Amino acid sequence: MILFPAIDLKDGACVRLLRGEMDQATVFNTSPADQARRFAEAGCAWLHVVDLNGAFAGRPVNRDAVALILAAVSVPIQLGGGIRDLDTIEAWLDQGIRRVILGTVALRDPGLVKEACRRHPGRIAVGIDARAGLVAVEGWAETSQMTAVELALRYEDLGVAAIIHTDIDRDGVMAGPNIAATAALAERLTTPVIVSGGVSCLDDLRRIKAAGPSGIIGAIAGRALYDGRIELADALTALA
Repeated sequence: MILFPAIDLKDGACVRLLRGEMDQATVFNTSPADQARRFAEAGCAWLHVVDLNGAFAGRPVNRDAVALILAAVSVPIQLGGGIRDLDTIEAWLDQGIRRVILGTVALRDPGLVKEACRRHPGRIAVGIDARAGLVAVEGWAETSQMTAVELALRYEDLGVAAIIHTDIDRDGVMAGPNIAATAALAERLTTPVIVSGGVSCLDDLRRIKAAGPSGIIGAIAGRALYDGRIELADALTALA
């Protein structure tokens, strides 16, 4: 099972939000490239990077920070935030991003996701961020009437590399991930699922690993790694 350390970018810095609120940002490192290097040197096999400003703006904003991360490390990176068209998808892939994450457009433009998967098999992930089970978009500023399960099933046979399921109410609050909801989603799918939101301790990671047979292949961890609640080496061991 894969650990995906999170690097969330806001105004060029590495931050963590509380339930996705941009005015509730804590800066943990003013150099995202340095943070990426630390994660890579510790043995992480992937990095999870999000352009938070881009998610709200609907276009990439932290390009320079992403470029510096790409220059600093060789581990594969999955990137989300403000990716809304094929040109942007292909520009990021050409720049060296291994996998792009489509969120808002997964709800609003399924044809784009289908075409992206056709052109770039294995390099497109769908981010499903849910509040009380309903999909939220535009940087979590808007909540739809579609359930996470309904949206995930839309992409079952298109070759999506992974579904990244985030429980917004758990994100950044150290209350533990909603493993039950993610496992229930994974059991409905053949597409691999990654848990996001709320990982707060090693026991959370152990519970995620135990839920692996449902179709969960990894976990994204953020604040708990930054504030020392989880030591990175211990996290990698727990999921190994």
